[in-house]
Amino acid sequence: MPLRFACFPAPRLGLLLLAAIPTASATIYAERGFGERDGNGSIASDLNPAGLVAGIIMEEEGRRRAVTYQHGRIRELGTLGGNEGFTKAINTHGVVVGSAQTAAGAWHAFRFEAAGGMRDLGTLGGTSSYATAITRDGMIAGYADTSAGDFHAFVTKADHSLQDLGTLGGASSYASGLNAHGVVVGTAQRGDGYRRAFVYRPGTGMQEIGTLPGGRISSATAINDAGMIVGASETEKRRWHAFAWDGKRMLDLGALIGQGDSYATAVNAAGHVVGSVNIKGFEPMTFVYKEGVMTVRRRDDGLYLTNKITDAGLVVGAIYTGHKFQAFAVPSQAAPAPQRSNPFDWLLTTILISASGVLLYKLQRNYRMGLLGARTRFM
Repeated sequence: MPLRFACFPAPRLGLLLLAAIPTASATIYAERGFGERDGNGSIASDLNPAGLVAGIIMEEEGRRRAVTYQHGRIRELGTLGGNEGFTKAINTHGVVVGSAQTAAGAWHAFRFEAAGGMRDLGTLGGTSSYATAITRDGMIAGYADTSAGDFHAFVTKADHSLQDLGTLGGASSYASGLNAHGVVVGTAQRGDGYRRAFVYRPGTGMQEIGTLPGGRISSATAINDAGMIVGASETEKRRWHAFAWDGKRMLDLGALIGQGDSYATAVNAAGHVVGSVNIKGFEPMTFVYKEGVMTVRRRDDGLYLTNKITDAGLVVGAIYTGHKFQAFAVPSQAAPAPQRSNPFDWLLTTILISASGVLLYKLQRNYRMGLLGARTRFM
């Protein structure tokens, strides 16, 4: 399968033309950050079809604030009585999940709706919990402390209480992805202490996915409704490679890149996979695996943090300016190079654009918790 290293023009300051999304009759733009004041940073965690961004503002002093962003306006989601919060996912209806501090300083998973505000999802008997994914219908997955002090993956029941998904025989497990059929993916510890990617199906329970040949450790990060699972696995040479698993075989996406450590972070309905690759210790680059083609974006044309890919093909996360993160988005595929045209072509194009309208999305956000943090936890 071909590998392409993309060499596109560096983004300009201000509004950047991203892509013409087939499902929307408008052109999508993005601007760096959420308009946060100087010194603060931002990260885009997720984006729903209405253009509502779930994200984080990180203040210069280090405090994190859970927010949503749309049409140039920031909405503060607040906390559970404490000082900080962060978002992880948003669904079609605008319901946001993440974690926030309580008055006692503990972190609890939350569910936020515009009408009802922030709701504490509780724990599994311990002191902490973290929500990581949500479906269109509002089912939530994440992980929480048990009374024994170990984290266990959970999924919410109809009454929003937490169902403990158990482990693979070890002490801990972490859920990171969930699809519309209630299938959960994540990472769980085995009896021998190694952590492996898992898939949990209602009525079947938790099953190990395994690793790439020769690897000891793996982690699943996301799943689409068709059942494609993505994540990262150690290889025989003790490197990390992104993978995609269709239920029968594990495709080594890192081998298609050919160098560096890679981590798949998201997959959309069409099976397009995005993630990050670190080559020779330099800043991470965004990769996109689409229609059998692996593309690695140039550093100044991708994201530092690659969090999600929408069904419309927009990749959201954050860039890094050298001193702070800024929420940003890039298309999964670059627009074709412009062709020569006469003045009448430009006039016709202008008329068509004016007639259809232009949809502006200002994406912005910050924070470093994605798979980069998860990678340390799972090793």
